[in-house]
Amino acid sequence: MPYDSNRHHRRSIRLAGYDYTQPGTYFITICTHERKPVLCKILSGTVNLTNIGQIVGRCWLALPRHFENVTLDAWVLMPDHMHGIIIIHNVDSPTMSAESAMRVPSNQPNGTCSGSLGAIVQTFKAISTRNANLLRRTAGAHLWQRGYYERIIRTERELVSIRRYVEENPAKYRQH
Repeated sequence: MPYDSNRHHRRSIRLAGYDYTQPGTYFITICTHERKPVLCKILSGTVNLTNIGQIVGRCWLALPRHFENVTLDAWVLMPDHMHGIIIIHNVDSPTMSAESAMRVPSNQPNGTCSGSLGAIVQTFKAISTRNANLLRRTAGAHLWQRGYYERIIRTERELVSIRRYVEENPAKYRQH
Protein backbone atom coordinates (compact mmCIF):
# COMPACT_ATOMS: atom_id res chain seq x y z
CA MET A 1 0.00 0.00 0.00
CA PRO A 2 1.49 3.39 -0.97
CA TYR A 3 2.08 6.01 1.71
CA ASP A 4 -0.97 8.20 2.35
CA SER A 5 -0.31 11.05 4.80
CA ASN A 6 -3.99 11.14 5.79
CA ARG A 7 -4.05 7.43 6.70
CA HIS A 8 -0.51 6.84 7.91
CA HIS A 9 0.08 9.98 9.95
CA ARG A 10 1.26 9.37 13.51
CA ARG A 11 0.36 12.22 15.82
CA SER A 12 3.47 13.44 17.62
CA ILE A 13 3.34 13.64 21.41
CA ARG A 14 6.34 15.97 21.42
CA LEU A 15 5.88 19.55 22.55
CA ALA A 16 5.19 21.58 19.40
CA GLY A 17 7.97 24.04 18.59
CA TYR A 18 10.28 22.79 21.34
CA ASP A 19 13.92 22.26 20.36
CA TYR A 20 14.86 18.84 21.75
CA THR A 21 18.54 19.47 21.03
CA GLN A 22 18.74 22.25 23.61
CA PRO A 23 20.25 21.64 27.03
CA GLY A 24 17.73 20.23 29.46
CA THR A 25 16.68 17.34 31.63
CA TYR A 26 14.31 14.78 30.15
CA PHE A 27 12.41 11.84 31.66
CA ILE A 28 11.76 9.03 29.21
CA THR A 29 9.87 5.75 29.24
CA ILE A 30 10.44 3.13 26.56
CA CYS A 31 8.26 0.00 26.33
CA THR A 32 9.28 -3.36 24.93
CA HIS A 33 7.66 -4.63 21.75
CA GLU A 34 4.18 -5.94 22.52
CA ARG A 35 4.98 -5.25 26.21
CA LYS A 36 6.81 -8.56 26.44
CA PRO A 37 8.47 -8.97 29.88
CA VAL A 38 11.98 -9.68 28.58
CA LEU A 39 14.13 -7.23 30.57
CA CYS A 40 13.91 -8.54 34.12
CA LYS A 41 11.89 -10.27 36.79
CA ILE A 42 10.98 -8.39 39.94
CA LEU A 43 10.93 -10.44 43.12
CA SER A 44 10.10 -8.71 46.42
CA GLY A 45 10.93 -5.33 44.91
CA THR A 46 14.33 -6.46 43.62
CA VAL A 47 15.16 -6.24 39.90
CA ASN A 48 16.72 -9.44 38.56
CA LEU A 49 17.94 -8.73 35.04
CA THR A 50 17.60 -11.24 32.24
CA ASN A 51 20.44 -11.60 29.73
CA ILE A 52 18.59 -9.14 27.51
CA GLY A 53 18.15 -6.77 30.46
CA GLN A 54 21.91 -6.90 31.08
CA ILE A 55 22.55 -5.98 27.45
CA VAL A 56 20.03 -3.13 27.63
CA GLY A 57 21.62 -1.84 30.86
CA ARG A 58 25.10 -1.82 29.30
CA CYS A 59 23.80 -0.02 26.20
CA TRP A 60 22.06 2.59 28.36
CA LEU A 61 25.21 3.24 30.38
CA ALA A 62 27.23 3.58 27.14
CA LEU A 63 25.15 6.50 25.83
CA PRO A 64 27.52 9.20 27.18
CA ARG A 65 30.29 7.62 25.08
CA HIS A 66 28.18 8.12 21.94
CA PHE A 67 26.94 11.60 22.93
CA GLU A 68 29.60 13.56 24.81
CA ASN A 69 27.08 16.22 25.87
CA VAL A 70 24.84 13.65 27.62
CA THR A 71 24.76 12.64 31.28
CA LEU A 72 22.52 9.93 32.67
CA ASP A 73 20.68 10.30 35.94
CA ALA A 74 18.35 7.81 37.66
CA TRP A 75 17.12 4.89 35.56
CA VAL A 76 15.51 1.51 36.05
CA LEU A 77 14.62 -1.53 34.00
CA MET A 78 11.22 -3.09 34.58
CA PRO A 79 10.01 -6.35 32.99
CA ASP A 80 8.40 -4.69 29.96
CA HIS A 81 9.67 -1.10 30.00
CA MET A 82 12.37 1.20 31.25
CA HIS A 83 12.51 4.67 32.76
CA GLY A 84 15.47 7.00 32.55
CA ILE A 85 16.51 10.59 33.04
CA ILE A 86 18.76 12.07 30.36
CA ILE A 87 20.53 15.40 30.78
CA ILE A 88 21.66 17.19 27.61
CA HIS A 89 24.38 19.78 28.28
CA ASN A 90 25.63 22.73 26.23
CA VAL A 91 27.63 21.82 23.16
CA ASP A 92 30.53 24.19 23.72
CA SER A 93 33.15 21.47 23.81
CA PRO A 94 36.07 22.22 21.45
CA THR A 95 35.93 18.58 20.25
CA MET A 96 32.39 18.94 18.87
CA SER A 97 32.26 19.39 15.11
CA ALA A 98 30.93 22.61 13.63
CA GLU A 99 28.14 20.58 11.98
CA SER A 100 26.92 19.13 15.28
CA ALA A 101 27.09 22.53 16.98
CA MET A 102 24.82 24.07 14.32
CA ARG A 103 21.66 22.20 15.21
CA VAL A 104 18.15 22.81 14.01
CA PRO A 105 14.93 21.96 15.88
CA SER A 106 14.08 18.26 16.02
CA ASN A 107 10.72 18.68 14.28
CA GLN A 108 12.34 18.72 10.86
CA PRO A 109 10.44 16.71 8.23
CA ASN A 110 13.58 14.88 7.01
CA GLY A 111 14.15 12.70 10.08
CA THR A 112 15.66 12.89 13.52
CA CYS A 113 17.89 15.86 14.23
CA SER A 114 21.48 14.99 15.15
CA GLY A 115 22.10 15.30 18.88
CA SER A 116 18.42 15.60 19.79
CA LEU A 117 16.65 13.61 22.47
CA GLY A 118 15.07 11.62 19.63
CA ALA A 119 18.49 10.78 18.19
CA ILE A 120 19.75 9.68 21.61
CA VAL A 121 16.75 7.38 22.17
CA GLN A 122 16.94 6.12 18.58
CA THR A 123 20.62 5.23 19.01
CA PHE A 124 19.96 3.46 22.30
CA LYS A 125 17.07 1.45 20.87
CA ALA A 126 19.02 0.47 17.73
CA ILE A 127 22.18 -0.64 19.53
CA SER A 128 20.35 -2.52 22.30
CA THR A 129 18.09 -4.25 19.77
CA ARG A 130 21.04 -5.26 17.61
CA ASN A 131 22.92 -6.67 20.60
CA ALA A 132 19.85 -8.48 21.98
CA ASN A 133 19.22 -10.01 18.55
CA LEU A 134 22.82 -11.23 18.40
CA LEU A 135 22.32 -12.95 21.75
CA ARG A 136 18.97 -14.49 20.75
CA ARG A 137 20.00 -15.19 17.15
CA THR A 138 16.89 -13.35 15.99
CA ALA A 139 18.15 -10.93 13.34
CA GLY A 140 15.57 -8.27 12.56
CA ALA A 141 13.33 -8.98 15.57
CA HIS A 142 11.85 -6.05 17.49
CA LEU A 143 12.85 -5.33 21.07
CA TRP A 144 11.15 -1.95 21.56
CA GLN A 145 7.84 -0.36 20.67
CA ARG A 146 8.04 2.25 17.96
CA GLY A 147 7.81 5.43 20.02
CA TYR A 148 8.64 6.51 23.54
CA TYR A 149 7.24 8.81 26.19
CA GLU A 150 9.15 11.91 27.25
CA ARG A 151 8.66 14.69 29.72
CA ILE A 152 10.73 17.83 29.96
CA ILE A 153 11.84 18.26 33.59
CA ARG A 154 11.71 21.97 34.33
CA THR A 155 12.35 22.32 38.08
CA GLU A 156 14.55 20.77 40.77
CA ARG A 157 11.42 19.74 42.67
CA GLU A 158 10.11 17.88 39.63
CA LEU A 159 13.51 16.19 39.16
CA VAL A 160 13.53 14.98 42.79
CA SER A 161 9.97 13.67 42.40
CA ILE A 162 10.77 11.79 39.18
CA ARG A 163 13.97 10.34 40.66
CA ARG A 164 11.92 9.03 43.57
CA TYR A 165 9.37 7.54 41.16
CA VAL A 166 12.13 5.78 39.18
CA GLU A 167 13.83 4.44 42.31
CA GLU A 168 10.58 3.24 43.94
CA ASN A 169 9.09 1.72 40.78
CA PRO A 170 10.31 -1.86 41.35
CA ALA A 171 8.91 -1.95 44.91
CA LYS A 172 5.49 -0.90 43.60
CA TYR A 173 5.48 -3.30 40.66
CA ARG A 174 2.69 -5.86 40.50
CA GLN A 175 2.78 -8.85 38.16
CA HIS A 176 0.07 -8.63 35.50
